[in-house]
Amino acid sequence: MYLNRVHRTFPKLKKLISRPQSQAALSEQNEYSETPEYPPIVDTSLQGRKLRERQTLHQKIKEINTVEEKQIALNMPKYYGWKCVMLNEDKVPYNAMPLVQYYTRSHFIPVDKLPQYYEEFSGSADAVVQEIKALIEEAILIENCGVERTFTTTVDKPENSQKEDAFAKCIVKQINRIITNNLTDKVEHALTSQIDYDPRHEAFWFVGGIDPSERLVNWRKQYEWLKDRLHEPVDRPVQYIGTPMLTIRNRQPLKPLVPYSDAENPEFRVPAVTHVPILTGYYESFRHGTNIPGYWPGDLDEFGLLSYHGRGHILDRKESFGPQDNLEALHCQAMKASFGWLLAQANYQGFTTFNDITYPLATQTVITNGQLWSLYAYQLNTIEMHHDKVDNPKSNICFGTKPLKLYDSIENGKVQGLNEDVLKMLVQFYLNAPEERDHEMKPYLGQEEQVVADIEDDNRRCWLEKRYKHLVANRPRHELLPETYLWEKIYKIKFNTRFFEAKRRPFELGINPFNRRLDEHLPPYIPKALRPYPRSRKTFETTYYPKV
Repeated sequence: MYLNRVHRTFPKLKKLISRPQSQAALSEQNEYSETPEYPPIVDTSLQGRKLRERQTLHQKIKEINTVEEKQIALNMPKYYGWKCVMLNEDKVPYNAMPLVQYYTRSHFIPVDKLPQYYEEFSGSADAVVQEIKALIEEAILIENCGVERTFTTTVDKPENSQKEDAFAKCIVKQINRIITNNLTDKVEHALTSQIDYDPRHEAFWFVGGIDPSERLVNWRKQYEWLKDRLHEPVDRPVQYIGTPMLTIRNRQPLKPLVPYSDAENPEFRVPAVTHVPILTGYYESFRHGTNIPGYWPGDLDEFGLLSYHGRGHILDRKESFGPQDNLEALHCQAMKASFGWLLAQANYQGFTTFNDITYPLATQTVITNGQLWSLYAYQLNTIEMHHDKVDNPKSNICFGTKPLKLYDSIENGKVQGLNEDVLKMLVQFYLNAPEERDHEMKPYLGQEEQVVADIEDDNRRCWLEKRYKHLVANRPRHELLPETYLWEKIYKIKFNTRFFEAKRRPFELGINPFNRRLDEHLPPYIPKALRPYPRSRKTFETTYYPKV
């Protein structure tokens, strides 16, 4: 009777018991093995749990198919944006080189001429220089003496630095035109490359191992379980912003300057700079992390070959800094510009600050005011430098020259002392031809969907495109950032003199409004007249945020 009752309650159990083959299968199983098999040991501490959460997040971002969705996923934890350390191209504080090297993991190698890699273009460059040097002299002469200009200046920068950059831009355009026209019948990539003027370059990444701020240390003191971790290093989100005068890009990347295996050379290790960045002179700002290499995802010419930058900001630096620090400021500008441009390109290939590149990328950078020229060759070997990968053995490499004079002066309507060696090095940059790689360039992107434009679903494609463009625009929210007023800091936080008042503010309720996620908002409302026919209870539009 009992078995019948069990079989009526669990009918599948009767079938299992009645099958002789299942019993034979159970008897054949051997519960012993030759070698012991133990379950994995999981770290159940707070640090271990947080580490597994971060690794899960990094894996989810890695598995996202499209470039735009990966960029949205990077910003998902913060509705109001990250509190980023701002690395502007034309703002270099005093003695900033150690910090810039550590934040970009760039080993700098000063050179008097281009690296050995460019020797193969030496003969061709000599011939080109002899053909174009007269045209270069004429262009310099016309831009200096033959054109009367009126510059429109803005109030955010000194007038003399803006005029120098504007003049340098005119010189750069003429020199680029002359060299490119001469090389069109000599090298194939001179015709297939694309030229951009004043493009938008932005890059976002995380740097680990940075000392916590005093505010964070004080916050940790109120929790007993954090008493042993008051000064534990933290991640710092970093945002680079720059605007070159001119850039050249192609469908294929440049060849590496050095073998990829040299990236782990101990001699290239960069000393750690862990102090709070405000001590150097770099400040923080709330904004969404953006990676933009001067074009939108899906553009076929997606690898940078050469970029020109102005050096007008040197005129705005204090005289007490001295010529040596001004020279280091140029090196910092080159490392930030080169790393930022290549990092944004790597993000368009499917890599992120949490998923390292699997092959090196290279670019060439020129900083000039028309007469003084600094030339740099940069190789990107790693972009993974967050807190969990702070001991990453790879380093990026930057070769750079000091400022070299292209010409001495202009006297009696002639250019005096044209330096053919400087012109030759510049031509060698143009002769450095990109070539196709023999490995997978986008291993972390989908096979059929690599950008949002590849998505067939009209609603999802249009929503993601609109959301991505709004995100990278970094427009302010319709509601102001949460703020604690000064009188509240004095009378409610530092000195609790208003304890009798009702607690309504977020800091009084133990709420951190900056922990709000990007998708924590009410979707757009659908009016009844626009809802799907004939009847639908769908009140709000569907959102397509990546699930991270």
